[in-house]
Formats: sequence, structure tokens, C-alpha cells
Amino acid sequence: MTRNASDARELYPVNLRVRAETRSLIDRAAGLLGRTRSDFMIEAARRAAEDAILDQRVIATDRDSFDRFIAILDRPPETNDKLRKTLHAPAPWEKG
Repeated sequence: MTRNASDARELYPVNLRVRAETRSLIDRAAGLLGRTRSDFMIEAARRAAEDAILDQRVIATDRDSFDRFIAILDRPPETNDKLRKTLHAPAPWEKG
């Protein structure tokens, strides 16, 4: 059987069973973003799947490039006054 272009966009059902509190949490988050529950869940699951796959990526390089990369990581950080100020500032939820 040959496949046509519309087959690539065919939608398939995915059924889940969740506790009431989980469903309420998802509904609340979806509502805050102005999205449907299904749209929110599909996007969240897709993002998690992509992250899981990307976390498993292997980057191959030659020894010299690897050594240069490690040397950069091992260097002490440069002074960054803006970052230092941010790190010492109270968190927004701690401000009174």
C-alpha cells in the first residue's frame, strides 16, 4: 500500500489515566497559558522526549580539541560584577 502526503499528518490517540489532582494541576497550567489540556500535555511530553533524546547525544572530537575544551572548562571564571550583584541580591519572592 502506498502512502500519500496526508498520512504524515495523521493523528493518533494517546490515552492516559491520571489522578484528579494531577488533572487539575494540568488544567490550571494549561488555562494560564490559554491552551487546551491536550495541547499542553502534548507540548510538555514532546519537550520532555526531546530533552531525553538530547541528553543521550554523544559528541565525538579529536584529542587536541577535547584537551582545549577541558582547559577552558578548568579555567577560573572571569570577574563578572553584574553576576556577582545578581547572586547577592535577594530573590524576588524574598523582597518585602
